[in-house]
Amino acid sequence: MRPTLHTPHILSTLRDAAALFALCAAVTSTAQAMTIREMRALEKTEKLGSTYTDYYLVGVMEGAVEAHNQAVRQGASPSICLNGRKLEPHMAKGLYTTELKRNADVYEADFPVQLVLTNALTTVYAC
Repeated sequence: MRPTLHTPHILSTLRDAAALFALCAAVTSTAQAMTIREMRALEKTEKLGSTYTDYYLVGVMEGAVEAHNQAVRQGASPSICLNGRKLEPHMAKGLYTTELKRNADVYEADFPVQLVLTNALTTVYAC
């Protein structure tokens, strides 16, 4: 007796394996951070560019604070200390622009926005 091949089952299994591989590849790939140059271009070229960059800065700020808090929980020494001071979403743009002006000769256009904002938080909310 000859074994029968279940083609629909094999195709389904291959399709599932391909989908799983694609999902794993998407999850493990790293996202590129926006550079200072890209952010300036977005502000100038898009109709809502300024709004987009404001939201991006808020996300970067919140992400930087959360990454810092996670590192502190794992034993790193703190470098950002709020000490009861406010850190609100509307402050992200001001922190970013002030840091760029304060250290204009340090930051190149290809540096990530996250670096600027993290340095701003470390300076303003020093421990």
